Amino acid sequence: MLARPQAPGGRLIAALDTPRLDEALSLADRMGGAPAVLKLGLELFCAEGPAALDALTARAPVFLDVKLHDIPNTVAGAIRALCPRGPAMVTLHAGGGPAMIAAAREAAERAGATRPILLAVTVLTSMDAATLHEVGVAGGPSQQVLRLARMALAAGADGLVCSAREVAMLRDALGEDPLLVVPGIRPAGSDPGDQARVATPEEAVAAGADWIVVGRPITAAADPGAAARAIVAALPR
Repeated sequence: MLARPQAPGGRLIAALDTPRLDEALSLADRMGGAPAVLKLGLELFCAEGPAALDALTARAPVFLDVKLHDIPNTVAGAIRALCPRGPAMVTLHAGGGPAMIAAAREAAERAGATRPILLAVTVLTSMDAATLHEVGVAGGPSQQVLRLARMALAAGADGLVCSAREVAMLRDALGEDPLLVVPGIRPAGSDPGDQARVATPEEAVAAGADWIVVGRPITAAADPGAAARAIVAALPR
């Protein structure tokens, strides 16, 4: 599995949020290895399929953010299909429940030492307390994140995807073992876009994030490589 990063340069995941593989590969090349990991999300995976995963894994470790959420047998089958293609990380929705996560872990274990890190998505960073209430979840994001985190880790997830606002709480409650990947990251002064719970890269790492995910502030920059290197340079040592 991908090792937990020990230096600032290993913490950055760049989100390649584009439907075109040629554009994603160009962005990866222009960043010149500044991000340690490349994020392949639903938009590109749906547009280009597994070929996108194959092409990107030839350049860097890939965080495959497809948020699997289905019955346990189907999710296990998806993990079995993905493992030979070598993603470093794969996301599952914690809301799929413990049986689904356990089935994914069992399927991943069969890949041996090369299996991907399984990350349970708790509450999407685009959601706030009002949105959770609309979908029938009582309490705010912090309560729901901790509830789902405990369940997912007990069922076999290696780590969690959460907003920076919950990182310190999770570290206090769960300790240093869970791997924490934090999207919704915006350098100071950046447009938050459609994210509701955001933080700067420095805030997220200081709180205890292992990896931070940054998209548009890098990929929309005139020089994506320079933008990525600036973020890494500002991270706490």
